[in-house]
Amino acid sequence: MKKIILTVAAVFAFGFANAQDGSKSDKSFSFSDSDIFVEGNLGFNSTNNKNTEVKMNSVSFSPKISYFVAENLAVGVQVSVGSSKSEFNGTTLSKSSSFGAGVFGRYYFLDLGQRFKTYAEAGVNYGSTKEGLSPADVKATGLGAGLGLGINYFVTKKIVLNFALRDILSYSTAKVDGGKSSSSFGFDLNGNVANPFATGSFGVGYIF
Repeated sequence: MKKIILTVAAVFAFGFANAQDGSKSDKSFSFSDSDIFVEGNLGFNSTNNKNTEVKMNSVSFSPKISYFVAENLAVGVQVSVGSSKSEFNGTTLSKSSSFGAGVFGRYYFLDLGQRFKTYAEAGVNYGSTKEGLSPADVKATGLGAGLGLGINYFVTKKIVLNFALRDILSYSTAKVDGGKSSSSFGFDLNGNVANPFATGSFGVGYIF
């Protein structure tokens, strides 16, 4: 998590440095009313504990499409798939997979120089997870809502890079098959398995 926070700090610092180059931003590097923005975000995490010899790997992919109702306001839909696995001495201890689909709204509130645009994003989604080793899989479904932050960098007028910390503030409710439902609310920079959207991720997008 420290690496993610340092990355965000470096990006913001670089953006503020660019802002000193001139008081006027180049409007050619921006979104416009009625733009369609398609993006794909990828999250990956890997840990290797030498003390316990336990390795953990997880990956998630979230394609999104949004429509700009105004220059700084977009609404859209997204889906997400993810998986994780833990191993001990080459033996698989557990596996999990997740799927989610939802809607979101994004508001751009600050330009950092000519090419950096920061935003806040709120979303609601439905998700399902499966965890364990067959035939003892544990399945759960639930709903979640969250608020996150992100930053875009315009490589060209059409190609945009993205870094996001999603669902920093979140609420979720889930129910395990055959069990009772549970809910949670909190401030979380790390994310959690129950919510497939709650991760830090990098991505790339294209403006149509």
